[in-house]
Amino acid sequence: MSARKQIVLGLAAAALTAVTTLAVPATAVPATGHAKATTKSAAAECGVRADHKLWCGNRVGAKGYEHRRYTSNVRGPLNTGFSWFQCWGPGENHAGGNNIWYWTKLDNGQWGNVPAVDVHTSVDPAPGLDEC
Repeated sequence: MSARKQIVLGLAAAALTAVTTLAVPATAVPATGHAKATTKSAAAECGVRADHKLWCGNRVGAKGYEHRRYTSNVRGPLNTGFSWFQCWGPGENHAGGNNIWYWTKLDNGQWGNVPAVDVHTSVDPAPGLDEC
C-alpha cells in the first residue's frame, strides 16, 4: 500500500473516530478553506500537508496585515481556529519572540500576513513550508 494511501486511510479513520466519539465533526470547512476545529484537534495537527500548505491551529480573531508589520493596513481576520498558510516570511518582531509571519487567505477572501505568535506552531518558521 502506498504511503499516500496509508495517510489518507489514517486520516479517515481518525476523523471517523472523532465523529463517533464526540457525536460532532472535529472540523467543518467553510467556503474559504479554513476549518473549524476543537482545541484538541487543532493542537494535535500542525504541519505541512501534501498540498505544500501549513495546516495549523490559530488564534481566533487573529488579524491579517497587508505587510509584515502591525502598522500596515489590516486586510481581515481569521474567525476560525484552524487555517492553512501558503508560506512564511520575515517581518516585524512580534510577541512570539521572532519575526516570522505567515501568508494566508483570510476568512473575508483577502490575502494577508499573520504574525507567527497567532499561529500554533511549535517552531517558526514551520518546517517544510516555503518562504515567500
